Amino acid sequence: MTWRRRIAVGLLERADGTRQRSRMPKLASDAKFNGFPRNAMQFWHELASEMSKEWFVANKQRYEIEWVAPMTALLGSVAQKLAPAYKPLALGAPKVMRIYRDVRFSNDKTPYKTHIGAVITVAGKAVGEGGNAALYVHLGVDEEFVGVGCYQFDAARLAKWRKAIGGKPGEALQPLVTKLRKAGYVVGGHDDYKKVPKGFDADHPRAEFLKMKGLTGSFPEIPAGLIGKPGFADWLIKHAKAMTPLVIWLDRHVG
Repeated sequence: MTWRRRIAVGLLERADGTRQRSRMPKLASDAKFNGFPRNAMQFWHELASEMSKEWFVANKQRYEIEWVAPMTALLGSVAQKLAPAYKPLALGAPKVMRIYRDVRFSNDKTPYKTHIGAVITVAGKAVGEGGNAALYVHLGVDEEFVGVGCYQFDAARLAKWRKAIGGKPGEALQPLVTKLRKAGYVVGGHDDYKKVPKGFDADHPRAEFLKMKGLTGSFPEIPAGLIGKPGFADWLIKHAKAMTPLVIWLDRHVG
């Protein structure tokens, strides 16, 4: 699965209304983040190999200690230091995604994910319910990445997006995206439409954006070994702050 598809899985966890709410016990978000345990990634390799309810039940506490607790502490710390950059907007409480896969409409009946995903949203709205991610963190067996934004707009937000892109707000967005791209961030859509939508000229100056179904920004590659150190929080804060204008633009003009 590519990183783009993994963003879809992460940022649209509640698109069907069931997938984002975790049944894990609530953990303190004010705990200090000291890094993920050195051998924590071994959990995902073992889960990928075993992939059974019996194995997971026997190792659930290990999952909570090695991944859920540190992730909760990490995003709690990041949210606290990121919040001032979003004022007067508020950030929602960090959410750790469920580890259980929704297999109802999938041919792949693998019961568990082989990664952990967690998100901080603007104004506490779930991304799949009209919100935007101020930070999404994805760590697991296949890849690690961090991003912001909204992977796919619903119909109402897509209409707002196109209206904004076609007007003065779109004029303000383009240089913002250009600046972020020059700084090394990947900003854009995913599985975009092939053509500019009806009502807009095919050679519209912001045709690239009009074809998009959503807008996300991804951080640079996480430095090797950083997730095991307290400095991972500072790295996330630095890049999340750089992305703040993009997310604020989305909240203001798309909702």
